Amino acid sequence: MILVTSELPEAMGLSDRLNVMHEGRIAGRFERGDWSAERIVAAATGAGRAA
Repeated sequence: MILVTSELPEAMGLSDRLNVMHEGRIAGRFERGDWSAERIVAAATGAGRAA
């Protein structure tokens, strides 16, 4: 099943794996237990990416 949401608690609560997109590309792939809200938000906003 694919779940598309901008609600982080919903995504973290319902998912076993997360693919996070930023500007149309996958910016992060996470497995349950390997993610944190901070890491997901950093991937979603492009934080730490070279300009």
